[in-house]
Amino acid sequence: MTTVTGESGGLLGRLRIEGPGMPEALARIAETILADPENAAHASIVDLAERSGTSTATVTRFSRTLGFKGYASLRVAVATETGRAEQARWETDISGDIAPGDPLGDVLGVVTAADTRAIQSTAAALKIEDVERVAAAIAEAKRVEIFGLGSSGTAAREMAFRLERIRVPVWNRSDSHTALTNAALLLPGDVAIGLSHSGRTREVIETLAEAADHGALTVAVTSFGRSPVAEVADVVFTTSVMETTFRLAALSALHSQLLVLDLIYVAVAQRTYERTAEALELTVRAVDAHRLPEKIPSRKRGRQKGQQ
Repeated sequence: MTTVTGESGGLLGRLRIEGPGMPEALARIAETILADPENAAHASIVDLAERSGTSTATVTRFSRTLGFKGYASLRVAVATETGRAEQARWETDISGDIAPGDPLGDVLGVVTAADTRAIQSTAAALKIEDVERVAAAIAEAKRVEIFGLGSSGTAAREMAFRLERIRVPVWNRSDSHTALTNAALLLPGDVAIGLSHSGRTREVIETLAEAADHGALTVAVTSFGRSPVAEVADVVFTTSVMETTFRLAALSALHSQLLVLDLIYVAVAQRTYERTAEALELTVRAVDAHRLPEKIPSRKRGRQKGQQ
C-alpha cells in the first residue's frame, strides 16, 4: 500500500503548484483562495462561488478533486493553514517577485523567505513514521538505488554521497539505462529512491517500477502527491516549493528535497550508530592530511621574516 507524506507541503502549497494546471473554473477557485486565504477560510460556499465566478456545484467538485468530502472540510483545512500563516507570517507578507533593478539586499530577503517557507511547509507535512520506515529499510538493505535527473539529480547525488560515508551500499547513476539495469538487480529488502519534482519524469518512473517488480521498497520524493511517480512508489514524500522570479518550481525544489533526504540520512545514522561513528572517523582521518593547518603564518609575517 502506498503512503503519501503531505500534499505538496500543505493545502496552500498544493494550490500554488497544482492550481494553474486545473481546468479553468477550478483554477479560478484556487486563485481566489490563494489571493486571500483568510477570507476564504470564513467564506460560505456561495460567497466563494461568487468571488471566483463559478457555481456552488463547481466549488464542491473542486473540494472533492483535492480529496475532501465537501466544501466544509476544505474550509477547515484553509482555516488551519491560515492560522499557522498568521502566526509566522510566512504566507502573506513577502512576495516572490524580483525586478531586474532590485537591490541585491532585497533579493536576498525574497530568496531567503521563499526557501524558508518551502522548508517549513515540507517539514510540517512530513510523517515521521514514513521516515522511520524508509530509514529502517535502508539500514538493513544490501543495495540502495537513488535516481534523479536535472536539479533532482543533484539531491540524489548528495544523498548517495552521505550514505556512502556511513557504509551504506548505495548506487547513484546519471543515465537511465544504467539506473534501469541497477534497479533490475534489486531484491526484496533493498530500497529504490526516485526524485522528480513534477512526478512525471519518465526515466524516474520506469526505474521505480522496475525496482518494484523485483520486490524492493520504492520511495518517491516529489512535489505532487498524486502523480505517476507516486503511483509506482510504496512511500511518497511530497515537497513544497515557493517560486520566485528567475527560479522556477523545479529549481526551487532542491532545498525541500534535501530536507527530506537529510532527515532520512540522520535516521539511518542513528540506527547504525557504531558503524556510522567508526566510518565517519575513518573518512575524516583519510582526508585530514589534505587540509591546511588551522593557523597559517600570514603573508605579511612571511615577508617581514624574509627581509630580516
